[in-house]
Amino acid sequence: MKYPQFWKCFGPGLLFAGTAIGVSHLVQSTRAGADAGLAVAGVILLALIVKYPFFEFGPRYAAATGMTLIDGYLRIGRWALWLYVFITIFSAIIIQAAVVLFTSFLLIFVFGLTWSLPLVGGLLCIACALFLWIGRYQALDVAIKFILVLLVCSTLIAAGMTAPRVDYSTFTLWVMDGGNLVIPLAFLLALVGWMPTAIDLAVWSSIWTVAKQHATGVRPTVSVARLDFLIGYVGTGVLAFAFVILGAGVMHQSGQSFSPKGTVFATQLIDLYGEILGEWVRPIVIVAVLTTMLSTSLTVIDGIPRSLERAIIALKRSGTDQVSHATVGRLYWIIIGILAVITAMILGMFVGNLTSMIDFATIMSFMTAPILGYLNLRAICSDDVPKEHRPGLAMRILSYSGLLFMAGIAFTYVVYRFYGLL
Repeated sequence: MKYPQFWKCFGPGLLFAGTAIGVSHLVQSTRAGADAGLAVAGVILLALIVKYPFFEFGPRYAAATGMTLIDGYLRIGRWALWLYVFITIFSAIIIQAAVVLFTSFLLIFVFGLTWSLPLVGGLLCIACALFLWIGRYQALDVAIKFILVLLVCSTLIAAGMTAPRVDYSTFTLWVMDGGNLVIPLAFLLALVGWMPTAIDLAVWSSIWTVAKQHATGVRPTVSVARLDFLIGYVGTGVLAFAFVILGAGVMHQSGQSFSPKGTVFATQLIDLYGEILGEWVRPIVIVAVLTTMLSTSLTVIDGIPRSLERAIIALKRSGTDQVSHATVGRLYWIIIGILAVITAMILGMFVGNLTSMIDFATIMSFMTAPILGYLNLRAICSDDVPKEHRPGLAMRILSYSGLLFMAGIAFTYVVYRFYGLL
């Protein structure tokens, strides 16, 4: 591997990490640690392992073919791309609303704002859009690297200070205690559904890989693209466990629990750190939680319109020619504007609790995960990909195991919901 080429191509994996390290970590992982201590460690590790191939196929496909998974879906058949568009449109509204909602709660608390929730959410969307308008992909690439440095350092420092308070006797590789689950099944399914994130992000990773190629003029080799992604993926896993430690050390066995109300949840973790570890820790925790959600907001507001624009353009074509991914067009900005308006409207009508909305978003993600995972596997095993870059036997076995795992999770949810057990 040529290191100069690696550094020129380095970045799309961090964009993946910046998106993944968000609600699934700060909310779901922290709640899991608070409710069950380290008993969720095995489940999180399992989810990270079985989902890995489907995320990795995005940058692998882009590096091997010079195309994105949007092109790969189109080559499978127009039905595959239509299916992706339908899933994306349905999930995009939920995902962006959940991310902006929680980020807005944090901004209101940290800066002592008295503005309404829709106003803060709308301004957040506008600020991210302006940043992307001025700097385009290059600014996004640089900003995420800077934000992630702050995020990783602050989170690991906070987790390190909390680690001595963790009850390590709660550690298990499965969430069973005497035949009973240590956390509710509905929350367990939601935790797995968005750990480390939704399968949709494989498409975003492939698009960011191609965008990076056009920005630098250097096409990454498959080994470089896979290493870049692996760095980001391992980072998402490490920080998932860091947030579990935060919840386990601060809240577990304290007699308290996290509130489902966003206005309260956004403040509890920071306040508890100040009470337990000292007020001097508060700035570190504030940086950790803000950078977590700001990086996610920025990448989500870019990733959804970027993927939808490419998909719509591809569907308008009569054949299966490759879609140009060099720059974003007018449709990208229109979609950003539409999603910003819808998000602000949802925040204006928001009357439920934060955790219920997030659980709903994560459940919808794992319900569609087997479908998107199957499409990703079909694309990477197609004739468009040179044989030497297709997954080997071990990766194929892991992929099919992952499909069975994700399908089993979705089936379990449907059965339990049908019988009113959730």
